[in-house]
Parts: sequence; structure tokens; C-alpha cells
Amino acid sequence: MTGGDAGGDGDVKTAPAGPPPTLDWKFSQVFGERTAGEEVQEVDIISAIEFNKSGDHLATGDRGGRVVLFERTDTKEHGGSRKDLEKTDYQSNRHPEFRYKTEFQSHEPEFDYLKSLEIEEKINKIKWCQTANGALFLLSTNDKTIKFWKVQEKKAKKVAEMNMDSLKAVGNGSIASSSVSSINKLSHTTNGEHTDKSCISMNKDFSSSGAIQSLRLPVVVTSNETSLVARCRRVYAHAHDYHINSISNNSDGETFISADDLRINLWNLEISNQSFNIVDVKPANMEDLTEVITSAEFHPTHCNTLAYSSSKGSIRLIDLRQSALCDRHSKLFEEHETLGSRSFFTEIIASISDIKFGRDGRYILSRDYMTLKLWDINMDAGPVSTFQVHEYLRPKLCDLYENDSIFDKFECCLSGDGQRVATGSYSNLFRVFGSTPTSTEATTLEASKNPMRRQVQTPSRPSRSLSSSITRVVRRGGESTGNDTNGNSFDFTTKLLHLAWHPTENSIACAAANSLYMYYA
Repeated sequence: MTGGDAGGDGDVKTAPAGPPPTLDWKFSQVFGERTAGEEVQEVDIISAIEFNKSGDHLATGDRGGRVVLFERTDTKEHGGSRKDLEKTDYQSNRHPEFRYKTEFQSHEPEFDYLKSLEIEEKINKIKWCQTANGALFLLSTNDKTIKFWKVQEKKAKKVAEMNMDSLKAVGNGSIASSSVSSINKLSHTTNGEHTDKSCISMNKDFSSSGAIQSLRLPVVVTSNETSLVARCRRVYAHAHDYHINSISNNSDGETFISADDLRINLWNLEISNQSFNIVDVKPANMEDLTEVITSAEFHPTHCNTLAYSSSKGSIRLIDLRQSALCDRHSKLFEEHETLGSRSFFTEIIASISDIKFGRDGRYILSRDYMTLKLWDINMDAGPVSTFQVHEYLRPKLCDLYENDSIFDKFECCLSGDGQRVATGSYSNLFRVFGSTPTSTEATTLEASKNPMRRQVQTPSRPSRSLSSSITRVVRRGGESTGNDTNGNSFDFTTKLLHLAWHPTENSIACAAANSLYMYYA
């Protein structure tokens, strides 16, 4: 049937696959839910969220310097590891479930006496490291200091009772009490020497009574009860003059980077007193400063490649093999301004607050104040997709500048399969977009037990090509106004800044003030 259509070459031409179906998101869990009218304490507000590589553990950090760990429970209930479950025909209808595991105080408030500067205990970033011997390892940082933590289950040790028969105790009391009472009775001689009469009397008592012929000491035994212990293995300090905004593990499992406004440092996990400065954008004269580093991340598989973003809306890809100090980038990704579009707010809203590599390292997702942009590292002419998040706020930029909301730093994340992207917004809303070329998915959800309550489905707008053959720019979700479809006004005091996508499943964890909400699809 297909021979004639295929021009006689015998090849069967299949129709291109359509976009993946729009996900139906459902509420899964909430930790730290607030009751109506409950006041949120500043120290309890979540400031960082991170899944580990397997997705079996989740870590959150808060403004009080605490790190809270959660572990997945639904896979354990069915027995075996995730790999074993994947080999079976068992189809789980259960959604991912997590439970509280432990928490520890990662950072304390400090004071820099040289600069007369208070250092907050707030956790800026958390990154998981490779596990070893059943222990969990992670990095956490505040504005100045990075710490390397080991969390491990340890069996509790207890002191066993003295190994003696209580029926053969001397007199009415115990041998322990009678012997201890006489221990301090020492007989001193004239030349300062002394003899311990208690030892002599105790031996006489023991031998004459026949109760105990030798002294038995208490025994320390290991019980079956276990407790989680978090121990700080290393502290990486005094390497940043400005506030640390990013840390990122290298795929080699041995090194990581830390970035502040003007520098990026390379560390070895085993060496805490030395780091190498690999990027330095500080000018000789600070008056010439035009941009700062806003985020940095290692490539997920290439240990020599990393990317960092700037306040001017550009992303630079650098290769550590080129030189010790990476002054020159190997690739530059930026979107050129359209003529006549520049305003007072142009540079402010162009500043990138977060970048994330896709799991395969082919794409980089960036978040600025107005949009999400998806970049192909092989094409630097412009983003392959642009998703409108805050276009409805453009008329309100003056007000947002006055109340400093325009400087809010929203994070972004990609799904494990790379087919969807997500980011937060105001009124505790977050948005999920389909990132495939033909997808029109643009879902708005609220961080609550009813995520679809404030649902806003916006139609996609036609593509606008920068170059017909090089890049594809898809703009979606730009039809929103200041109110949603139910007429509810957006609240700029409640903002969803932090969220993370499970590495292997369609599950999102997001932070609304001090509450951690989890959703699945």
C-alpha cells in the first residue's frame, strides 16, 4: 500500500508524533500547612528546595539556617529498589509519597568584624552529592559559607547492667554501693605515699562472702535502635567577598563551584582551605561595572563545561580546558533587543535569576522577570522557545519597582524527560509549559490543596521566528491580564520563588512561605 506513495523505494514514512498530552495535576502532600490566620515566622520561610539524583530524597532549607530532609516511602512499601521495580510488570497507581526524615541546623547567624557586616543564617542553595556506604551527603550555603554534610543512620549504644547476680549481694545493699563508698578512703604515709585500704577491704569482702571473685565493669552494647546523625564534614569559608548565589556539583563527583556577584570559584570536596578562581568579572575600577553574575551551573555530564548567567540577560558557556582563568567564553547566548523597545526597566527585567541544564545537557532553561527561555547550546542565535510568565505585569512595572517586587528572583526547573518546564509566580501560583515544538500546554496552578482552583488556560500565540531556518521562538501564555479568569486579583506579597521537578517522574515540589506542597500528574 505504501510502495507507490514512497516513490517505489519501499520506505514507510510515519507521521510525525504529536505533542504529549497536557498533564492533569493533582495534589499529593503538604508539610507545614498553615491554619487560617496563622502568622508565618520569618525563620520558617523556605528558601531552597532540591531533589537528589534518584528522587528518593528531598531537601529544603529555610531562612532560619535549617535543612530538613524528606524520604520517599511509596517505593519502599512494595519492596526492592527502583531498578528492581522497573524490571517487573507491576504498574503502580500510587503517587509519590514522602515523609519527614530528619532536620539539622546548618548555619548560624554570624558577624564579620572586619567589615561590620551581619551574615544571615538563611540557606541560599542546597545541592546533593554522591551517596556512599548508605550515608547521604549534601552541600548547603548561606551568603558567605558553604558546608559539606554527612547524614547517616547510626545504631544507638547503651550501657548494659553490671554482670553480677543480685541475689549474692553483700548485706542489704548492693556490692556496687558498698564498694564505691569505701573507694575514697586512702591511708597516707609520712613520706607522702599512700595505700588504698578500700581495695584491700573490698577484696576481703568479695572473697570472704563468696559473692564475687572479680570486679565486673559495665559493658557498652549496640542496640537495634537507630538514629539519624548529621555531621558537618567540611566548611568552605572566606572565599567570597560578595553574597553567594549559586553552588553546583561537578559530574566528576570530586569538585564543585560556588558563585557570587563577581567571581566563580572551583573547589575540591576534600580540600576546604583552598579554592581556584576560574571566573572574575570584577573591573579594575568598580565604577565601570556593568553586569554581575546571577547564577551558575555545571553541565550534567561534561565535567569541563559550565554556564553562568548575568544581570544583562546573557548566558555564557565556558570550557575549563581552555585556560586556568576563564576570561573568555566559548559561547554566548543572548536575545537582541528590538528597536524602540528600550525603557528604564529593560535591563532590570532582563536580568536572569536562575538557569538550569536539561538532564541530557543539550538545553539550558533560564528565568528572567518576565519570561522563561529555553536555549539550545548548539544554537546561539537566540532562544528556541520563550514562555510568557509575567507579561500581564508590564503596565505595573513602576509599582513593582517602587515596592522592590521587580527584583524578586524566581527559580525554574525542567522535567526529567525535558518535555516540560515550570516556574513560580505571584499569589502562590506556578506555571507549567510544554517545551516540545508542537506543544501548546500552558497550565497555571496554585500552591494549595486544590491546585486547579485558580486555573488559567491561555491559548498559544503564533511562533515568531528570528531566523526561519535556525531558531524557533514560541511565545505562550502571554494573554493573561492583571486578574485571572475568575476575577481574582494577584497578590504580590505571596510569591512562589522556589520549586523543583522530580528527576524521573512528573512530580513537583514547591514552597509557599513555610509550607512545602507536592503535586503529581
